[in-house]
Order: sequence, then C-alpha cells, then structure tokens
Amino acid sequence: MSPALDQSREAQTAQDSPLFSGLPGDIAVSFEFFPPKSAAMEAQLWGAVQELKPLRPDFVSVTYGAGGSTRERTHHTVARIIAEAQLPAAAHLTCVDASKAEIREVAEQYWEAGVRHIVALRGDAGEPGAPFRPHPDGYRNAAELVAGLKGIADFEISVAAYPETHPDAGCPQSDIDNLQRKLDAGATRAISQFFFAPDTFFRFRDALAARGITAPVVPGILPVTNVAQARKFADACGAQIPLWMDGLFEGLDERPAARQLVAATVAAELCRRLYAGGVRNFHFYTLNRADLAYAICHMLGMRPQGEQA
Repeated sequence: MSPALDQSREAQTAQDSPLFSGLPGDIAVSFEFFPPKSAAMEAQLWGAVQELKPLRPDFVSVTYGAGGSTRERTHHTVARIIAEAQLPAAAHLTCVDASKAEIREVAEQYWEAGVRHIVALRGDAGEPGAPFRPHPDGYRNAAELVAGLKGIADFEISVAAYPETHPDAGCPQSDIDNLQRKLDAGATRAISQFFFAPDTFFRFRDALAARGITAPVVPGILPVTNVAQARKFADACGAQIPLWMDGLFEGLDERPAARQLVAATVAAELCRRLYAGGVRNFHFYTLNRADLAYAICHMLGMRPQGEQA
C-alpha cells in the first residue's frame, strides 16, 4: 500500500474507530529531562528515568543552562544516565555566556563520559524578550555551534525547529533558512518546539519539504498540567496556547488527579492526530515526570519490552 493510501486509511480510522484502538506501537520516542537542583528532585528524576526506560527510548536528553553549577548538574545527570540506566543520553549545549574554548572543554568532558549526542542550541540570555548577545569569544548562533562541535568530535547533533517561528526570526522563511544552516553545518535532525494543534506541525512539515529539507524533524510534545506555566514557556519561544485549553483546566487547581487526566487526554489526542498524519517519532518534554509521557506512549500502542500490545 502506498504511503498516501496508508495515511488516508489512518485518517479515516482516526475518525471512525475508537481513537486509540489497535495501534501497533510502531513509534519511536525520546524524553527530555532537566538537571535536578536538590536531592529530592534528583530522586524524582531518577524515578522518571527508571519508569520510562522499559519503553526503550531512542535517547533521553538533559537540558543545560549558563553558569558553572548548572553545567555540572547536567554533566552529572547525563553521565549517570549513561552509566547506571545504560540509556543513550544527549546533553544540551548552548552558546550562552561561554567562549569557544569553554565549549570545547565541556564537549570534550561529555565525550569522555560517553556522550555521543549533543542537542545544540543558541540559547536565550536574560529575561524573556531580551536580545541574545554572544560571548565576545564565543559562537554567535546555533549553526556556528554545530560546526564547532563537529570539529571537536564526531557527535550526533540535534537542533531546534520552530513550527510557529522563533520570536527572533523576521519571518517564517528566515526561520526555515536558519534551520537549513544548522543542518548544513552538520546536524542530523531537528526537534520541534512544542505546539498544540496538529495542523501547526503539518503546515511546518510542508514548508520544510517545499524548501527541500529532508532531515528528520521530530515533534516536541509538552503535556500541560499548568496552563500559566506553559504560557510562560510559550511566550519565550513563540508558541501559541489555544484559549480552549484555559477552559479545559478551569477549576482544576485543587484537583491534581483530574488535572493529570485532562493533560494526558489533550496531549494523547494531539499525538494520535499526528500519528494519523504519518508521524512515527515523538519527543516528550517530561518536566521530570514520567506518568503523562508513559500514559501517552501506552495509548499509542507502546509496551515495555516483553509485554504485548
């Protein structure tokens, strides 16, 4: 059966059948964490890693911020995931407040710890909306960072993509041009910023195809339990939170179980509609919680190794 016919059948199934019935689990997933700041947060993170490990993610990634202590926490977390959980781990690396020499040092330390995958980002400095200012001796943007990292070691490199256009981009086309520069510099895939409407991703995918970009672009999925917090994230990256989400979460501030159920339902439906459009790879922004990401993967047909769908 041709891909077009297969997608047409999938789209019809998504309309006519129970939305999550009979899915074969033929998807690949990755999970993003942030480095913990306390012993309690580290225990929560490690619990999430252990819960998600049986789903055999392609990789897990750990975010990174400017400053020595945050860098050290990222390095420690990534090294532990590789050594103890024995999962492929990608370390985030940004241009913020770092010279090229400092980035080389960090990258070499990652390589020595067994890290073979970097998520290379320009990063944002200061308050939301503040202009990015590169370090005088640093990389000016993510494309330069990618090229620099490829000159240090043979890292696999992922970069960011923005279905709703990065706030610093003059227009959608210039944002896509910037993605092309990152891929030309040596990145192998892009991970999208989160979004909440499947058509947002499909239109972006079509625009990339029209530009001739064939590298994989994995949709980033953020299961939302706190709309106010998600709005802050969205303001920083240009994503739009639909008004209907406010209505769905209204009155649930003191009902965490109901809030979790609503969050999982919204994110799972988004993933199911992406699946109906041919998407088979998903990247989950977990916020160091496993339950929502695990539930969504389960609904999409994934089972831990040894279990049958």
